[in-house]
Amino acid sequence: MRIVGNINQIKQKRDSENRDVEVHLDKIEYITHKKDGKYDQPFDYIDELETPLVITGDCLARSSSPTSHLEEGESEFYVFRKTGDAYEKDENSLLTLTMTYDFDANVNILTASTYTVTLSNEAFQQLKSDRAKARRKKNSRKNR
Repeated sequence: MRIVGNINQIKQKRDSENRDVEVHLDKIEYITHKKDGKYDQPFDYIDELETPLVITGDCLARSSSPTSHLEEGESEFYVFRKTGDAYEKDENSLLTLTMTYDFDANVNILTASTYTVTLSNEAFQQLKSDRAKARRKKNSRKNR
């Protein structure tokens, strides 16, 4: 995980001028909600990526949600999908970055990143089975 450019220039409105900002992510957290007895419970699956997922700043807008409980240094971003020339907010994706500021070097340092995608139960099960099949196939090639 790493950031290229100034992530602090991203504001609450999506802006095409932020194309030079890049967030490189090494994992995606998929979440679904299932009924576990009486209550809905969140279930997650963390997908470790071989090649980093790059999200550019023109596809991000800072969250202004008063209900999110962010710690100091944490920032939440809405993620947009680019379809042709139009940008469409992805209601099921959220990016959370935790930064610390190094006063001696005068730079922000990315300490944690969480890219969360909410899926339906069917899509979640399909994703898990596809990843398991790919992992088994990869392991069988290593053992030859």
